[in-house]
Amino acid sequence: MSIKQEIINWDGKSSKYITATYNRYSNENLFSSQLIEFTQQAKLQKGATWLLKHHLECGWKIPSKEIAKIYKLLPKLEHWETKLHILQCIPYMPINKTAKKHVETFLRKCLSDDNKFVRAWTYNGFYLLSLQYPAYQEETQRLFELAMKDEAASVKARIRNITKKGF
Repeated sequence: MSIKQEIINWDGKSSKYITATYNRYSNENLFSSQLIEFTQQAKLQKGATWLLKHHLECGWKIPSKEIAKIYKLLPKLEHWETKLHILQCIPYMPINKTAKKHVETFLRKCLSDDNKFVRAWTYNGFYLLSLQYPAYQEETQRLFELAMKDEAASVKARIRNITKKGF
């Protein structure tokens, strides 16, 4: 069976299944390239981005050209889980100047997402963007202040953890 077929067969819930898929294919030469390619297809996005996130969390690096491709795909992300996975990948993927606008637009859109986990990780994305591009620091701090008044408790907790790090 191919990695593509395994992603298609994944029920979207079983971490045991998707982790086994990762273990079977993660050492292949074009692993991250394939995942990025799969992210362009709605039915593969959730599994592909889960695998990509796991890959990065395991200490693997992906080339800057591939990171740029991921950031160009941001407008095509359809599922909340897919958005969340990519938001959780941002700490591992430096935002180059070319990708900055793509990331900023994506983050702004995610601020109003219905899912509180997406919103929580969006604030983390703004924080990381502001660390790389200090021009965003003031706005990010204002966003945090507004969120601390209006957001869900889980989002506020995420912001408190971020602000402990400082700018």
